[in-house]
Amino acid sequence: VQLQAFGGGLVQAGDSLTLSCVASTRTFRSVRMAWFRQSPGEEREFVAAISWSGINTYESDSVNGRFTISGDAAKNTIYLRMSSLKVDDTAVYYCAAATIYGPIRHFRSYGYWGRGTLVTVSS
Repeated sequence: VQLQAFGGGLVQAGDSLTLSCVASTRTFRSVRMAWFRQSPGEEREFVAAISWSGINTYESDSVNGRFTISGDAAKNTIYLRMSSLKVDDTAVYYCAAATIYGPIRHFRSYGYWGRGTLVTVSS
């Protein structure tokens, strides 16, 4: 199974951007999908997650109120709507999927990862 993330690019501070992620195999069934990001020299950081059971969503404090995760379990697709972007949001954004439950914000809970898409926010 491959996860493919789309939608990164160069934007200005204050702009909005939407990322998409889709799993390549239609029969793939995850219990949760998420977005992480990583800046140069930094650890991979949890951004947001969506659990298909009950369609619960979770966002990190750093993006809460600005970023919104959504998705379609049947299509193995998630989105990350990013608003009021800041220079500090500049990072490679990765989508991930988990087939078993684990700590939502820990990257080791996710066994499947996409290559990432670069988001650059200029001042």
